[in-house]
Amino acid sequence: MTLPEVMVTSAIFGLAMAGFLALHLFVLRYDQKVKLKLSACNDARNALNRLAADVRGAGVVRVGNGDASGFREAAFGQPQVGNALQIHPVKGNTNAFIRYYCDVEDELLKRFVSGEPEVVLARAVTNTLVFAAEDGTGRVLSNNFNNRVISVTLLFNQDRNPEGAPRSGFLYDYYHIRTRVTRRALE
Repeated sequence: MTLPEVMVTSAIFGLAMAGFLALHLFVLRYDQKVKLKLSACNDARNALNRLAADVRGAGVVRVGNGDASGFREAAFGQPQVGNALQIHPVKGNTNAFIRYYCDVEDELLKRFVSGEPEVVLARAVTNTLVFAAEDGTGRVLSNNFNNRVISVTLLFNQDRNPEGAPRSGFLYDYYHIRTRVTRRALE
């Protein structure tokens, strides 16, 4: 083989390797984006499955506003909406409860069980009114009667830049998830 043949062969091999390297880097970036989207969907699915199980087995369900330190139920005659949902597994026992709430400051959906540390269920939740008590047609109720459906609406905001802080003008992925759950044992 002559020197020009070796040089042409090396150049073709170099171009092929550069193409494979570019393809590999593209696939790695795409994989990061897909992982972010799957993570957001997985967080939402896990949060809603746990919440639905708690509501279905509840003795009492209350909608209102609160955080880990306290809960204030929506007043009778006012729309039953808020950032928190308090569930009493046993009717009449107000000391044992499960509280779901959206922390507006850090955009986290949290679950707090009396006597246990709080658990983060979902991140990047941007809406403040997450929970509502509705009738069967989807109209928000102004009472806390037993025949109601608990509506959960989560709006997620996911940064498309997995490496760090968003750049100016950078886009986000938005997710809107809504579900409705009712208790199994209506009295």
